[in-house]
Amino acid sequence: MVEGVSISSSQEAAAMSHQVSAEQGSPTDQPELRRVMGPRLLLLFIIGDILGTGVYALTGQVAAEVGGAAWLPFLVAFGVALLTACSYLELVTKYPQAAGAALYTHKAFGIHFVTFLVAFTVMSSGITSASTASQAFAANLIEGFKLDWGTSGILLIALAFMVLVAAINFRGVGESVKANVVLTLIELSGLLIIIFIGFYAFTGGDADFSQVTAFETAEDKNVFVAITTATSLAFFAMVGFEDSVNMAEETRDPSRIFPKVMLTGLTITGLVYVLVSITVVSLVPIGELADSDTPLLLAVEAGSPDFPIDRLYPFIAMFAVANSALINMLMASRLLYGMGKQAVLPPVFSTVHRERRTPWVSILFTTALAFGLISYVSTTSEESITTLGGTTSLLLLSVFTVVNIAVLVLRRDSVDHDHFHAPTALPVLGAFVCAYLVTPLSGRESKVYQVAGLLLAIGIVLWMITWFTNRALGARRTSVHDPSDLS
Repeated sequence: MVEGVSISSSQEAAAMSHQVSAEQGSPTDQPELRRVMGPRLLLLFIIGDILGTGVYALTGQVAAEVGGAAWLPFLVAFGVALLTACSYLELVTKYPQAAGAALYTHKAFGIHFVTFLVAFTVMSSGITSASTASQAFAANLIEGFKLDWGTSGILLIALAFMVLVAAINFRGVGESVKANVVLTLIELSGLLIIIFIGFYAFTGGDADFSQVTAFETAEDKNVFVAITTATSLAFFAMVGFEDSVNMAEETRDPSRIFPKVMLTGLTITGLVYVLVSITVVSLVPIGELADSDTPLLLAVEAGSPDFPIDRLYPFIAMFAVANSALINMLMASRLLYGMGKQAVLPPVFSTVHRERRTPWVSILFTTALAFGLISYVSTTSEESITTLGGTTSLLLLSVFTVVNIAVLVLRRDSVDHDHFHAPTALPVLGAFVCAYLVTPLSGRESKVYQVAGLLLAIGIVLWMITWFTNRALGARRTSVHDPSDLS
């Protein structure tokens, strides 16, 4: 979902804007966000948003499904992301404001419960993504320090890491967009190292690129199901582009530059992922990749035995996934805060700490959910990273299905400025493909549906508690009165 990116101080301020407005005046009294982002900064923001946990943690599991053709699911995932990106581009250039799936859903359908479900699903995807990142962080830390702590050690480190994320989240995160340039370059460096090692190994004859065409399916699956199963995992590496629409109000001339920049960012990350997957399978046997939570580190160790980069690489990977976890938990807690403030969930979630001015109740609740997820999946699944990453993919593909339909419904809503117009076939195809990848026909494991269903059940129970409370107190009906606050 939101991978490997820092958030601007203006974004965090926007998350608390209505709380501040209650003390300083109405929202209309507040100045507009400063438009500081040109094409270059927006491109780096989008690339940084997409890069992160997925490719660092799940490349081995993708290879386990299709063998040496691990590049193919990443390529297909890029195609699926491209279809949905065109729908987002039409919506963000049509409504150039800080928005998101919840707002687009509300504009298209106007059903408050559906809007809430989309917002809660996005929030849940942030928690599962951060939980995946915490597991990957723990695995890389153990590899980096050469510890032999086993599964229990990874679990304890992952939980301790989430405590640290919660502490930072509580203190408040205010990095600027320009600081994201540095973070993105560091994250990208970890993947470029893999690609350069691949070229080095190729020139030295140490890489077996014949493996790239060795298609091997797992568990006697047919080719189509094997590819869709692997694509469902690989898609986790492509998510993040959708979050860039939240920067529309801070971008210069968004209706003009967003299409080119978003498509360029997606293409760059897709190319990097394909090259990384080709390098990894040509350097490391598929069996070893499938059994590892640090597949890229295996490639570094195999392809550069004469260089000490393998000692540094686990820490590069740790940085990439740590940043991803932080920003996803930041997003999740602010979304929960917004739903609490609008009383579609218990208003206690809108409680803001007087000194830190952060939504501490929402931070505690989302952290508790992450704790429960990490513990539950770690004790009930042999491949916890795969399960959590697959759940993130499932949740976001569900949201993307709705967005692809919404863009078609909103064609009846005209605006008085030029905007990107996706060919009708693209959102139609995007809706069908995303919907298919959500179903069990795509080869997803049942555990993924259990985790996603559990999260959504928690949201529905909280909605019902709020509904009954509002009715009992004779308050207004439970409705999303400001969907832009759920972006």
